[in-house]
Amino acid sequence: MNLIEEIKKRSVYVDEGIREMLPIRHPEELYKAARYLPDAGGKRLRPAAVILAAEAVGSDLQTVLPAAVAVELVHNFTLMHDDIMDRDDVRRGMPAVHVKWGEPGAILAGDTLYSRAFEIITGMDNDPVRIVKCIDILARTCTEICEGQWLDVEFEDKSIVSEGQYLEMVEKKTAVLYGASCKIGALLGGAPLEVADQMYEFGRMIGIGFQIYDDVLDIVTPEEVLGKVRGSDIMEGKKTLIAIHALNAGVKLEIFGKGKASKGQLEDAIRQLEESGSIEYARNVAVSYIREGKAKLDVLEDSQAKEILLAIADYMIERSY
Repeated sequence: MNLIEEIKKRSVYVDEGIREMLPIRHPEELYKAARYLPDAGGKRLRPAAVILAAEAVGSDLQTVLPAAVAVELVHNFTLMHDDIMDRDDVRRGMPAVHVKWGEPGAILAGDTLYSRAFEIITGMDNDPVRIVKCIDILARTCTEICEGQWLDVEFEDKSIVSEGQYLEMVEKKTAVLYGASCKIGALLGGAPLEVADQMYEFGRMIGIGFQIYDDVLDIVTPEEVLGKVRGSDIMEGKKTLIAIHALNAGVKLEIFGKGKASKGQLEDAIRQLEESGSIEYARNVAVSYIREGKAKLDVLEDSQAKEILLAIADYMIERSY
């Protein structure tokens, strides 16, 4: 099985769904801005999780495609707003939305994606009770994402952040959308609530592992592969698990929170993080979450979809960008 090919096979339908469910209309520049990131591609892991969760409980792609599109729009909405707050000018190797359309334009484009996502799910052809449940799940997830983003911003003004505080932030900012993707796909695919709940836990746990490993990639992956400035988390003073471990170990990172650094300064900081074991520690924590998440899929019967979901979990800590 080729995981990337399996995801791409489903992504083709997601891409078509985005074009159909979010057409360029008046005012054109608003919708061009809203479509900019979704059209740029991305891994499509979250909509793939929606589709695969449905397949894993005996349903099919077409049954949940609108929900998969809605989840991808919500994800891109968060990216647009994140880039504004983080002052990141590059996303997926291209100028960020706020660079091309200004901050007001990027905010409106993100809000358009957010609201359109709920319109799409509301209009689905599925059990009305399950649709309402999924709207509730996605709405609560968006609230939690905002809570997580707030915590992330709040951490910037804190000199000390515990590992537990970091994990709470990561769970809300990143992992809950993976959990919601799996649960929504399972519910709309006809699964019992207890199965859907286990699917949520699978998504939540691999989402935590994904974000921890993402923090690792920010440091160890070259910019041309990463698609954004390497080491930005260190320079911005983000309290990642790597930074928390290093600071607790007494490592003095000269560029931490300085906003910029020379290539030599960055390489020196990375060397310190490697020697302190902080990067390896974060990797190991990510692996433990992935392992625990995979165990949640024991509730499912064996199938190709289940196999792909397990492969996605492994991909979270094996990818290079």
